[in-house]
Amino acid sequence: MTDPNGDEAAASVTPPPTAANTGMIASMSRGLQDPDRVVPRKQVVSWAFWDWSTQPFNSVILTFVFAALYLVSDSFLPADIAALPDTDPVKEGALADLSSGYGLATTFAGILILLLAPVLGQRADASGRKKRMLLVFTYLLALLQFALFFAYADPAFFWYGAIVLALGAVVSEIAGVNYNAMLVQVSTPKTIGRVSGLGWGLGYIGGIVALVIVVALNAVDWFGIDTSNGLVYRLIAVGAAVWTVVFSIPLFRNVPEAAPSAEPGARVGFFAGYVVLVKDIARLYREARPAFWFLLASAIYRDGLAGVFAFGGVLAAVAFHFSPNEVIIFGIAANLVAGVSTIFAGRADDWFGAKAVIVFALSGLVVMAIVVFAFHDLGTVIFWVGGLTLSAFVGPAQAASRSLLARVTPVGRQGEIFGLYATTGRVASFISPALWTASIALFGATIYGVLGIALVLLVGLVLLLLVRLPRHVRPIR
Repeated sequence: MTDPNGDEAAASVTPPPTAANTGMIASMSRGLQDPDRVVPRKQVVSWAFWDWSTQPFNSVILTFVFAALYLVSDSFLPADIAALPDTDPVKEGALADLSSGYGLATTFAGILILLLAPVLGQRADASGRKKRMLLVFTYLLALLQFALFFAYADPAFFWYGAIVLALGAVVSEIAGVNYNAMLVQVSTPKTIGRVSGLGWGLGYIGGIVALVIVVALNAVDWFGIDTSNGLVYRLIAVGAAVWTVVFSIPLFRNVPEAAPSAEPGARVGFFAGYVVLVKDIARLYREARPAFWFLLASAIYRDGLAGVFAFGGVLAAVAFHFSPNEVIIFGIAANLVAGVSTIFAGRADDWFGAKAVIVFALSGLVVMAIVVFAFHDLGTVIFWVGGLTLSAFVGPAQAASRSLLARVTPVGRQGEIFGLYATTGRVASFISPALWTASIALFGATIYGVLGIALVLLVGLVLLLLVRLPRHVRPIR
């Protein structure tokens, strides 16, 4: 269950008369000031292909293959424990330790994202270096994927692999900040939704294609090469690195660097950037209370949605004993279900309102997570049914969130608020990994991690229900 480009603003926006001095906020407000400009199609497609280029890291490396089937597996257990049956309590406990260890690494990654991503994105935009920063972090992501080649199948290399994966998640998120900020360079108020959707769609398709390639290579037994010592998964990581480099080239060749968003003398230092960010949020609290509370609620439940993506493959492999091919095929099916449900959610949004769609989706996610936990003894069938149902709810919740934000945003401040939306999406990125890890550590089995994710979604749902919408922005009934 991968998340190709979670925080892109996909609504037509009107620039505010005065934009706050943060990178993403300013870029959203300045970049959309000319509704009649024409953006070359080559730039649009080149920008969208970045989603395709980085999708194998999300779907293959983080979710369904490398982390789930390799890092949290027998390969990193002592030989005597790995030889035990899968149902042996000792082996289950050892695998749970790996799951919680990986969760701990991603928790620290989330904290780094919280501390670094907003201000690094702000500085890149203010200095007119979004594209340069995107290039640096994209190829750093490729380098980290290549570094996974040296995560040999030995317990001594577990923390090496977990730390490299965690650093990759940090780098990917920081790259995404700059990528999302470039959206306004390749779109207008009339096309921003379509352009954002193109990137989203290419992300889903890229994930499916990458997973199908892995299945095909497994089917031909990797052409008879020696696959001992985790070589298959290490080669997959190298392949993902090459994919990232090759398919990101169009953006760097065809999309120009934007001008700085800050006026001369208006830029602030690294640490002062946090002060500016806090002032922006405080101003929003004073002047647009519903938007402020929605940003808070969405930061929580979007992290829960990210948790569904991040740990779905680990849950399938460790708690439900899916075979490698079953995990990958499940990933393909989950991407298809998520994509289709997101398309239909747009119509439901028009009919019932965005908030209704989000509440329905989050309620379904919480209920289904509890069902998967309560009936996990039924085996793989419950995960197939429950996991695909979870996938069907995730996409609509993400898509409708952008629509609802547009409805609670004061006229003339859409660019500013969508910029904060992109920034606050990183603020809570450590919560799901932390509760996943704590739940497993407390109860000693990977299946309990589901309850940690469900709790995050439930808290976000409750906060959303408390958001009071003014009459003129109530969802359409």
